[in-house]
Amino acid sequence: MSDMRRSSTMNSFVNMASIGEFDPLTAAIPATKVEITVSCRNLLDRDTFSKSDPICILYTQTIGNREWREFGRTEVIDNTLNPDFVRKFILDYFFEERQNLRFDLYDLDSKSENLSKHDFLGQAFCTLGEVVGSLGSRLERPLIGIPGKNCGTIIITAEELGNCRESVLLQFCGNKLDKKDFFGKSDPFLVFYRSHVDGTEIKIEVYDWDRDGGHDYIGEFSTSYRELSKGQSQFNVYEVVNPRKKKKKKKYKNSGTVTLLSCLVDIEVTFLDYIKGGTQINFTVAIDFTASNGNPSQPTSLHYLSPYHQNAYAMALRAVGEIIQDYDSDKMFPALGFGAKLPPDGRVSHEFALNGNPDNPYCSGIEGVMEAYYQSLKSVRLYGPTYFSPVINHVARYASLVRDGSEYFILLIISDGVISDMAQTKESIVNASCLPMSIIIVGVGPAEFDEMIELDGDEVRISSRGRFAERDIVQFVPFRDYIDPRGNHILSMARLAKDVLAEIPDQFLHYMRTRGIKPQPPPQSYTSKPSSVPMQTQI
Repeated sequence: MSDMRRSSTMNSFVNMASIGEFDPLTAAIPATKVEITVSCRNLLDRDTFSKSDPICILYTQTIGNREWREFGRTEVIDNTLNPDFVRKFILDYFFEERQNLRFDLYDLDSKSENLSKHDFLGQAFCTLGEVVGSLGSRLERPLIGIPGKNCGTIIITAEELGNCRESVLLQFCGNKLDKKDFFGKSDPFLVFYRSHVDGTEIKIEVYDWDRDGGHDYIGEFSTSYRELSKGQSQFNVYEVVNPRKKKKKKKYKNSGTVTLLSCLVDIEVTFLDYIKGGTQINFTVAIDFTASNGNPSQPTSLHYLSPYHQNAYAMALRAVGEIIQDYDSDKMFPALGFGAKLPPDGRVSHEFALNGNPDNPYCSGIEGVMEAYYQSLKSVRLYGPTYFSPVINHVARYASLVRDGSEYFILLIISDGVISDMAQTKESIVNASCLPMSIIIVGVGPAEFDEMIELDGDEVRISSRGRFAERDIVQFVPFRDYIDPRGNHILSMARLAKDVLAEIPDQFLHYMRTRGIKPQPPPQSYTSKPSSVPMQTQI
């Protein structure tokens, strides 16, 4: 077999062996590819004697300068107002990025590539996150762009493209293998190779293990993934052949046999499988209102509301929130504050609703959260100290009620300084590590943030009272590392969001897989978003 690649070495071939096995607990989640399919209904009829001949053009937007660039075009479908385009768009998908899309529809009247020579039928804007985050990864939007006209609707469907999502667990046994040890029998193990050509051809070498590393070659045999996937049978008993022996000895038959005992095939599920099956990402924000931020009426304050630009709190909140909101069906987000004196009696609170309604702290969309934050700065008095544990426990209470995989909670904490309840915060995080939740911390201002770095747990897993966190659920970044000296806040905030959100799919999958929670199957067919879409647990 030519052009073979070494795959894995087994310490004992009578144990389980794996081909292409993926470790769900330690492997990073790479960018995946998503296939986009477009359909339209009730398009405008721009032809006099027949119906429109529509084509759809996809544009993507660069992060830096917000320039729209043509990504691709569907085929033209003649004489229809309800096209189901066959040609797909294949896009790289990143959970941690806001990927803006624009779909333009035209009625093609000639073979000209110049779009100005064709009739415009309407357009739709969305993000890739909105498409994959919709129930069944199916987003329906009205087409806009022609004043006073109903341009019809566009239906955008996403399907994840998996290169190799099968995990194969194999068990073998050997019989009458050549004896290589002088005083004892061989200690055999297997080495797997697969073909570069198609990846399905497999060569397996058999060795006798030696402590000094000079393992003795016994022989080899070849098979294919197709044969192995059939499981135990008479066809999966292999003669182990040593080519050198076969060439030298005319009576040589083999160096023993290896038999396949079992073959178990499992399909690896991905983050998008859960999202497509209806899992909701519930987003909560908690903002630091302690006095160390400075008087909000002064330009030196981290909470200063300038008429010319957003402060660090607002920039961080918008950068992260605009991405996460695509995965929440009702777009209603609890927004909390801590470390302030509240009207009318001036009591200090470390867990208050930014909208002033403790019974319903939900805000409509990220814009609603921003407005509640701005209003809070006008009504509360910055005080202290800086306690993290109350807001962590707040979200943990609701995460503890939903452990079936239907919801996952993300808490964003934005703070400027030293944590005053470090011991309690550690305990809260350890307790929360067994719940379906993750915590993002953005540190604003010039502080050193030593405690926040410790909570991140990348170097040493966080512990409390001798008990370690079950998994890493905290990601911390200092806001100052993302300030662009040239003033390009769009690009710098995109980098901030990318870094703080990059670990979320890993943390999400770790929780689901360690508890054996499988994604729900996506809905088979529907025409609109059903009323039974899971909503957030009400606080």
